[in-house]
Amino acid sequence: MHHEQLSLALWALIFIRTSETCTSRTHINAVEGEPFYLKYCSSPGPEDEATTIRWYRSNRAHERVELNPGSSPRITLEDYVLEFWPVELDDGGSYFLQMGNYTQEWKLNIIRRNKHSCFTEKQVTSRIVEVNKFLEITCENSYYQRLNSSISLYKNCTKILESNENPSIKKNAVFEDQGFYSCVFSVPHNGKLFNVTKTFNITVVKGHSNIVPVVLGPKLTHVEVELGKDVQLNCSALLNKNDVVYWSFEKENGSDPNVHEQNKTRNWTSEGKFYASKLLRIENISEDNLNFLYNCTVAGNGGTDTNSFILVKKADMADIPGHVFTRGMIIAAVILVAVVCLVVVGVFYRVDLVLFYRHLMGRDETLTDGKTYDAFVSYLKDCRPENGEEYTFAVEILPRVLEKHFGYKLCIFERDVMPGRAVVDEIHSLIEKSRRLIIVLSKSYMSNEVRYELESGLHEALVERKIKIILIEFTPVGDFTFLPQSLTLLKSHRVLKWKADKSLSYNSRFWKNLLYLMPAKTFNPGRDESEILPVLSKP
Repeated sequence: MHHEQLSLALWALIFIRTSETCTSRTHINAVEGEPFYLKYCSSPGPEDEATTIRWYRSNRAHERVELNPGSSPRITLEDYVLEFWPVELDDGGSYFLQMGNYTQEWKLNIIRRNKHSCFTEKQVTSRIVEVNKFLEITCENSYYQRLNSSISLYKNCTKILESNENPSIKKNAVFEDQGFYSCVFSVPHNGKLFNVTKTFNITVVKGHSNIVPVVLGPKLTHVEVELGKDVQLNCSALLNKNDVVYWSFEKENGSDPNVHEQNKTRNWTSEGKFYASKLLRIENISEDNLNFLYNCTVAGNGGTDTNSFILVKKADMADIPGHVFTRGMIIAAVILVAVVCLVVVGVFYRVDLVLFYRHLMGRDETLTDGKTYDAFVSYLKDCRPENGEEYTFAVEILPRVLEKHFGYKLCIFERDVMPGRAVVDEIHSLIEKSRRLIIVLSKSYMSNEVRYELESGLHEALVERKIKIILIEFTPVGDFTFLPQSLTLLKSHRVLKWKADKSLSYNSRFWKNLLYLMPAKTFNPGRDESEILPVLSKP
């Protein structure tokens, strides 16, 4: 007898321990990185005293794999309890406790932790409290509190209380109490500290008072629909707690099987009123559904209000015949390709098009500007053997092409400056009388003889804006630091590069670009000499 009483007492103790903080729900959410446990709720009878308890997990092939203390260093097993220290994303799935012929299953879903907040939004419990009513927030977790955990209470992630007991707030609610309250249990395990978080979203609203219920929106709404399609009508209302919202759409010949009234959703607004919404879904719309009143009504002790909806047929749009649509698409594609081609041609052959336009229109910019020369040529005056090619280019090749072949008038220093006159004044005067300043640039260009030509031309171009500069890079110049800094203000398309092997023909890209930069002028190209320039050679 004494033995039987002891067994019953033992099983009663087991039942109390087992039922305490057990896991009764079969679908459970847990937060990544926090401790978590599964605990069997029921207690076996004395006849199952020797029954072995086993834990299993379902793998990807839906096969049960037995868990044991060696399955993972994060998992511990103790009879009716399976603990995770902590739970991770990969731990999601189905778990089973098997005891004899009985099996208990839980389905575990792991929620990713919010790394930018002290709590995870998907694990928040919402509470609504009326202002001046009693507000109580108590941090309790009997399972983890038994492990000598410390408890902290946070509001909007700022700590407000800390205790080894149950920190709590008990007061009459005010609007300032609204916010997120997080209870954080710091639990030690195997020399490490883990946090278990429980968060409440407290909303403080005005005191509840009866209102006159009203359906939101216009009293009559026309809804355009297409035959054979579905439509969804939304009825929203402000109402009291016990008021009802419903649709009425009965016809004389009975209800329409294609019309379905969906469940009502209800929320409490911050003003202490209820906001309800109820949908009416009409499937496979037919002519019978048109021009018929679908009434949404809210009713209660405070009164009744109704709004109506009428379905009307959407205005038909004439369909475009297939062959017309196809032809239109082809024409649009052809036009698009043509425009793209014209843009490409305009970009790559801009110079040729401008020169052709000048020739076609007979445009002449030099008739009324009062200037004498089309261009002043600035070049290296030192005719030493190493500078022979650029000197020949400036005083022979440029005049031969631009003057004799294309009819321009150039100002060449050695040819056009009268001896005996003040050189500085004469150069300045000649540059003022010129429409362009052509600079034949080389590594040896910057000498005392040309410095004033360059500075005077830059002043006229950048300050007075009475002349435009054309820069010909006769020999490659890698470093332009020896030139005045203001020369960098020139537009890049006004810098031409001479390539002796590609620029010999009058129709070469170099001469076309140079003509493009020169003033527009009517001329008849010369025919008394070869179309090919002689190859330059050092004297």
